[in-house]
Amino acid sequence: MNYYFNKTINGTFEEVIEKVTQGLKEESFGILTEIDVTETLKKKLDIDFKKYRILGACNPPYAHKALQAEDKIGTMLPCNVIVQEIEAGIIEVAAVNPMASMQAVKNEKLNEVASEITAMLENVIEKL
Repeated sequence: MNYYFNKTINGTFEEVIEKVTQGLKEESFGILTEIDVTETLKKKLDIDFKKYRILGACNPPYAHKALQAEDKIGTMLPCNVIVQEIEAGIIEVAAVNPMASMQAVKNEKLNEVASEITAMLENVIEKL
């Protein structure tokens, strides 16, 4: 089982960020955090890096269910989605596979939540 699922699409980096954000919204996810890796590496290490952003996506009802099932699961939240420019006009989007992450946690209630979130994130990626 892969720890992520991904898709490569055509478009500008910013257009794809908007599409991903909208797709997540349609599945009831919000973006809690946004890390501009390119900017951070430039600022902290003076390294030029490709366009790369990490979106921390959260579906509040499911996050609540997961926390009720396993109080330490917050160490694995939110669900990260990356957007990276492979080359001009070619953008890859990848999302964490919650089922792969949850294999280390032996909790049946949590597996149900992870299964549903996995399907939702796969749907977002597939629709791009």
